[in-house]
Amino acid sequence: MVKLVLASESPRRTGLLRQIGLVFDMVPSGVDEQEVQCANPKSYVKKLAKLKSRAVAKKMDEGIIIGADTVVCVGKKIFGKPKDKEDAVRMLKELDGKVHEVISGLCIINKYSGEVVTKAVTTKVKFRTLNDELINWYVGTGEPLDKAGGYGIQGKGAILVEWIKGDYFNVVGLPLATLSMVLEKMGAL
Repeated sequence: MVKLVLASESPRRTGLLRQIGLVFDMVPSGVDEQEVQCANPKSYVKKLAKLKSRAVAKKMDEGIIIGADTVVCVGKKIFGKPKDKEDAVRMLKELDGKVHEVISGLCIINKYSGEVVTKAVTTKVKFRTLNDELINWYVGTGEPLDKAGGYGIQGKGAILVEWIKGDYFNVVGLPLATLSMVLEKMGAL
């Protein structure tokens, strides 16, 4: 049996992998995301995903290690997780009424074969027009504080989204279709 390892303790990624019936271990990477700099959002998430999966792969004798990172961006401006409530308000005001991109980087390391696959998946998201009352209510729920871009489409933040184009699960934090295709090719599904 193939051993799967998620290089994260993210409750959203954990939930998504369980949703599709995968059995896996969770090993936090310990990667300091603040130290990674990259001007291009796709390169940035791929680099972080690779750092996370490599850090965990070094601790493992066998397995298929899944590393991932997700950001929200407008153009080349990257919106990570807000530092505090004020930062969440600032992010939501910047995203107000705009189309933005949610980009997830994936890096899957197969310790059995030595194969490494790195990908980036992009989903376009359009926010409805927001007002201060709605933004303040949403930030007051506490939901935005641990999410890239300051919102969670799978929770109360769903009311901020007018439409999406692409993989919904990518916006939640893990592009399941892309991941499953890679795992199938590696013989893990």
